[in-house]
Amino acid sequence: MVVTLVGFAFLFGLALNRIGLPPMVGFLLAGFAYNMAGLEHPAELSTIADLGVTLLLFTIGLKLDIKALVNAEVWGASLAHIVFSTALFAGVLWLAHEIFPVGILDISPLAMLIVAFVLSFSSTVFAVKTFEDKGDLTTFYGKVAIGILVMQDIFAVIFLAIAEGKYPSAWAPLVLFLPFLRKPLFKLLEAAGHGELLVLSGLFFALGVGYELFTLVGLKGDLGALVLGALLASHPKAAELSKSLFSFKELMLVGFFLSVGMEGLPTIELLWVAAIICLLLPLKTFLYYAVISRFGLRTRTSVMVSLSLGSYSEFGLIVAALGVEQGWLPIEWLLIMALCISLSFAVAAPFNRQSERVYTRLKPFWALCQARRTNPRDTLMDTGSARVLVVGMGRVGSGAYDDLAPFFDGHVLGIEHDPARVDWHRAQGRNVLLGDASDSDFWLKLSTGRAMELIVLAMPSHHTNVYAAHQIRNVGIKGVIVAVAKYGAEVGELSELEIPSFNMYSEAGAGLARRALEVLHAARKVPD
Repeated sequence: MVVTLVGFAFLFGLALNRIGLPPMVGFLLAGFAYNMAGLEHPAELSTIADLGVTLLLFTIGLKLDIKALVNAEVWGASLAHIVFSTALFAGVLWLAHEIFPVGILDISPLAMLIVAFVLSFSSTVFAVKTFEDKGDLTTFYGKVAIGILVMQDIFAVIFLAIAEGKYPSAWAPLVLFLPFLRKPLFKLLEAAGHGELLVLSGLFFALGVGYELFTLVGLKGDLGALVLGALLASHPKAAELSKSLFSFKELMLVGFFLSVGMEGLPTIELLWVAAIICLLLPLKTFLYYAVISRFGLRTRTSVMVSLSLGSYSEFGLIVAALGVEQGWLPIEWLLIMALCISLSFAVAAPFNRQSERVYTRLKPFWALCQARRTNPRDTLMDTGSARVLVVGMGRVGSGAYDDLAPFFDGHVLGIEHDPARVDWHRAQGRNVLLGDASDSDFWLKLSTGRAMELIVLAMPSHHTNVYAAHQIRNVGIKGVIVAVAKYGAEVGELSELEIPSFNMYSEAGAGLARRALEVLHAARKVPD
């Protein structure tokens, strides 16, 4: 049974990936196909799905900047969008109820308002998966989107507490003392080392401390995992912990997408209702854009945030199940919500994969809603007198920066999209600015300045390096381009673009061999 389900997931995921869609859409289809085949549902699947979502929120917390939540573009945009979007969906449901005499639409005004409220939410799982695939989780637009999703989670917790009549216990205020546990938690994380204990420490913090503690005091357990991750975010090993949990979390999330697809067998009528609701996704996405752009964010930032949030949320399944239990909704609405979520993922995935193209092709249209005043946190940087750009200031980029700086008399500039890493590099005395290499506006502005002598593309994502190389060529920036690569196929793709590359794995071995020969040669010269 489990082997069969894994086979369904692999084959559908592989097939969808081959035609340019994310594997997650294939996993959703695999769930539907498995269900339609009449096979027995594994009892453990819901546990695996819940574990995947919990670990996802924990890893979000590890990269979350709590201070960003107080910015107006986060809480203001989140609140405004929920209000406008809920009104939109409620109006559409009421009109549909009045125009079409369909039994499935015969629900009370209160139920319509609840469904509309749920449809205003966006999927955390889909957005974060999209960011991770593109390497944009720590970009400015990624952090704004994550902040909005966190605010939506807070609204969801409040709604569920009121709807279920289950309010937090009298012990709930104890979670406010969690920041005082940071030092003991830091010591435990340091003691875990770098192997399997590090992975277990992540499970312990996410499940044993965060999830269980919040559940015991009547709060949402997933929110507890998010909070624990945020408490550990400032620790130097936070990034390593996130990476150690990555594969395990990804595997568990396959269970989540399968479980969504296995919610039930859809009828033609239910498919029609879900499809009509999904036709409203462009309106929901544009509402995000209209609201977010009012807070002074650049056109591209607003578009990227909006596209990443252009889906329906897994929160809808929870509320639909609650509505059925309370007698507000017929059971068919649980299937409708599952179909809406699945279809929204399938619709939003290709747009997010081609998000930069969507932005550039419709740039005049997006500019119509642009605010006159630009948010100071979202301005394009000025490269000044730099002659060399090192794009991506991780370990490889930092090493390249340090070796190049003496040769160019300090006229080397590092570009990094993670604000925390930018601050760290500046504290180390490096000239590093905040910038996003996947931002076409960044390269367009750079093209108006003087030519660069050298541009080193040292980002961990090969896709982003290739995209940046295309942008450099398209806007006519002069200068030598060199990129980092990890595999032979990546070296070949860069060669087709006539871009020299440094193969990290093969050339690191060659460098080690040269160093070994230098040491051996020096040892032979030393007399006994």
